[in-house]
Amino acid sequence: MIDYETIRVIWWLFTGVVAIGFTLTEGFDFGIGALLPFLGKTDVDRRVILNTIGPTWEGNQVWLILLGGALFAVWPALYATLFSGLYVAMLLVLFSLFLRPTGFDFRSKIDDPTWRNAWDWALFVGGAVPPLLMGVLVGNLVQGLPYHLDQDLRPFYDGSFWALLNPFALLCGIIGVAAMAFHGAIYLAWRTEGIINQRARATVGWLGPIVLLGLVIAIVWTIAAFGRPEITAMAGTDAPSNPLNKTVTPGHSWVAHFAAHPWMYSAPIVGIIGLAVGYLLGRTGASGAAFLGSSLGLSGVLLTLGFALFPFLMISSTDPRSSFTIWDASSSHFTLLLAFWITVIFLPIVLLYTRWVYKVIWGKVTEQQVLQNSHTLY
Repeated sequence: MIDYETIRVIWWLFTGVVAIGFTLTEGFDFGIGALLPFLGKTDVDRRVILNTIGPTWEGNQVWLILLGGALFAVWPALYATLFSGLYVAMLLVLFSLFLRPTGFDFRSKIDDPTWRNAWDWALFVGGAVPPLLMGVLVGNLVQGLPYHLDQDLRPFYDGSFWALLNPFALLCGIIGVAAMAFHGAIYLAWRTEGIINQRARATVGWLGPIVLLGLVIAIVWTIAAFGRPEITAMAGTDAPSNPLNKTVTPGHSWVAHFAAHPWMYSAPIVGIIGLAVGYLLGRTGASGAAFLGSSLGLSGVLLTLGFALFPFLMISSTDPRSSFTIWDASSSHFTLLLAFWITVIFLPIVLLYTRWVYKVIWGKVTEQQVLQNSHTLY
């Protein structure tokens, strides 16, 4: 049987894999939605753009549901605090996501420019708002969120929605939108030809430097302005979950944390190099290799965040002792084991099915295809 400490680490890794899967798949959907009104100059252009993600966007969105389900089942204290404290932000993400299925399904029902243009902008909102607010969340995770636990382990959020929109978090939100649009533009260039391909490659050319510069600024800002808490005493890595059974001191260095574990530097290195490769190759037309580079880069960025926070899942800025870690915010040993075996059995099936779907639908989406299949394509 897998011991409690090990299964907690395994689920931390699983949660990271799901977050990466969501970012890489739903990420290019978000990016293409955000770019739709700008890269599609005519109705046919926009239909071509939509049909590059038309067969797969619903399946990609399942990664978000899986991520939420993993938090609910495996990290219930984190789920309860995050979703209750950031209720307004979560609702904004949810409402913006509502625009995606309606936009895809209703846009082409009526052959009217005003109708279709309105749904195009709805899809823009559905593509731009979620990565913006998720980037804001990442910025606040780095700084710490204002919450505390009482002696009964009930969470109390001490901040407000507007406090989330601080300068550093907004920078992370802008990086999130730019990174998804960059990733989406590379995918769009991979799946199209002609003028749309040219516009997508040009978009890669100006978005790439923005993403890279934004990440560098965010890293320097983090090192210069924010401290990282450190655990000085705790019950044990295999003890029952109770976040208050530890002593945490604030104000330590992020650089010192990475220096203590030099292998962690591989994540930001892969992140920067991968995005740089995506930028350089994306402009030349080697879209497949550029997409691989972009995917590695985004994975490296998420791994950097995970490594930087480890073993924390969410830091409290008002009561560091209430911060959640992988050692004291998890479900019971039995629950983690049950969820583990369910995941081991069914996740490979999902991945194989997803691979089959992409194999079936793969190929360039052309204007001719869209015009010849007006009643079956978006």
